[in-house]
Amino acid sequence: MYGLEDPALALTFLGTALVGVCTGLICSRLKLLYIWTHPPDRNSTRTGGDLVAEVLASHGVKHIFTLVGGHISPILVAAERLGVRVVDTRHEATAVFAADAVSRLSGTVGVAAVTAGPGVTNTVTAVKNAQLAESPLLLLGGASASLLSGRGALQDIDHMTLLASVCKHRVSVRCVRDIAPALRYAIQIAQSDTPGPVFVELPIDVLYPIHLVQREVGVKTGGGPVQRVINWYLQNYVDNIFAGAWEPRPLTPLPPAIPLPSDSEVRRAAELLRAARRPLLLLGSSATSPPIPAADTRRHVEALGVPCYLAGMSRGLLGRRSPLQLRQERRTALQEADLIILAGAVCDFRLSYGRALGRRAKIVSIHRDPRQVRLNADMFWKPTLAVQADVGSFIRELSAEMAGQVPDKTWLDKLRARDDAKEEKNAEMARQPTAEHLNPLKVLSRLEELLPPEALLVVDGGDFVASAAYVLRPRGPLAWLDPGAFGTLGVGGGFALGAKLARPEAEVWLIYGDGSCGYSVAEYDTFTRHKTPVIALVGNDAGWTQIAREQVPMFGTDVACRLAHCRYDTIAEGYGGRGLMLTREHEDAIDEVLRRAQALAKEGHSVLVNALIGSTKFREGSISV
Repeated sequence: MYGLEDPALALTFLGTALVGVCTGLICSRLKLLYIWTHPPDRNSTRTGGDLVAEVLASHGVKHIFTLVGGHISPILVAAERLGVRVVDTRHEATAVFAADAVSRLSGTVGVAAVTAGPGVTNTVTAVKNAQLAESPLLLLGGASASLLSGRGALQDIDHMTLLASVCKHRVSVRCVRDIAPALRYAIQIAQSDTPGPVFVELPIDVLYPIHLVQREVGVKTGGGPVQRVINWYLQNYVDNIFAGAWEPRPLTPLPPAIPLPSDSEVRRAAELLRAARRPLLLLGSSATSPPIPAADTRRHVEALGVPCYLAGMSRGLLGRRSPLQLRQERRTALQEADLIILAGAVCDFRLSYGRALGRRAKIVSIHRDPRQVRLNADMFWKPTLAVQADVGSFIRELSAEMAGQVPDKTWLDKLRARDDAKEEKNAEMARQPTAEHLNPLKVLSRLEELLPPEALLVVDGGDFVASAAYVLRPRGPLAWLDPGAFGTLGVGGGFALGAKLARPEAEVWLIYGDGSCGYSVAEYDTFTRHKTPVIALVGNDAGWTQIAREQVPMFGTDVACRLAHCRYDTIAEGYGGRGLMLTREHEDAIDEVLRRAQALAKEGHSVLVNALIGSTKFREGSISV
């Protein structure tokens, strides 16, 4: 009925249709209409890095951690110009660890920027550590030009697939106009629900100015018909990248989505708490996450009056010596409790997958992540009440619901007496001499007495750090940084750097094992260049002792567990720091050496105290898997 019975007319119609389809596809692919209505400014010298820096500044980001690379130079230059401090490290993993520490301590997203290829691959362990620690983190990665992806460009790699399992969100930005929206959304995702790392890939052609991109792409004029078609395609490729690039767009933060408890969930928890005679509160790292300030959470926990065990970032939440906080004999207390509140604590290996919980106890589990709320509940335990919500908000609401009603003090007194008795046994062990070198418990005990109220503790290691967790008492909320559930060695240099920048008034102590010290001792150069004085105490027993404790009795060999009594103090001095030694000869002068370290730090020097330590039976029988 359209007259297509005529063959000539049908061919004409078909040809017209094909041209229309092809034109539509080309226009869609090359964004010709958008380019025509939002023409690029080919005389502009602005860069995509300018937009990245503007978004970060508008989100209150004060530091960007990096190891420089040509792919990301425009970001770093623009950040410096806008007053966002650029802190360059000696390894990309350190940059991410530092951003992780800033995130935990400041309540804002931590930011690291690394170059393409190996720059990104070097961050994977640190990003995974942030994921399991639930730290909101923004990783910016450079990349080869989109046009050259998969064509053998320098450091070209499929970042998106590589980071799929360790990031909440990934995006590759292909146009300058998309930089701000992509970053705002990524930061929102990093802080929403269960916080975690996000990755934004920024190819080199969205970061550099248009005249350089045109030159590198090879846009030319003239030539034969084929060359002119190629030139047209390349020019449209560049024009699409920069079309609408500098038009005003929102830069301010998007509100994160934070799950909150319902009134009925809070009331049910309060009913269980009122009925309990032996309640126990286990606080995990997420108890310190925004939006509730850690200091407020401390008040709410104290108002509840429930005996507490603190772990991860919640260590120090109740101060150095709280009558509510217990540190010893946790397994026994868990077996005796009739109500256990897991406030951010998770039934993973740290609670024997749930087997550590008393079988007759009622259990309330609170976590933002629905999987973590019920982790291993199908095997070894079952929650009486499972709440997917922000931990700090739940504790606040529960405290208000209880309205000053506190448990019978008899239960707390029993736990306190047992705790004090174990603490005295540990103190006695610290007074005993070792066969050689210094007693590690004695060194740690002396440090405990010398730490000032503003001290911030960073721990990185195995056996020595595990001992430190029983001896050192964080002075307040957010004054303890450990890797978290991933148990990563090598966090120390980055964590200490981020901690000192986030809390410049704090006396930052980095408690190193001698094995872990080797991962990041080069960051003493970073501490020196960026004037961030920290103090490291290395427990140097010349071995991977946490592994040897079980490997030797089990298999009869210490293969691969042996190290040397390296002069880590000399290494630190080579990087611009100050080094001090603690040996058996200094047994009566431990305080003097540690005070010397504190004095040097106050003068602006980063210090490493190399303490040669012997072995004790303090952690005999402990396992590391």
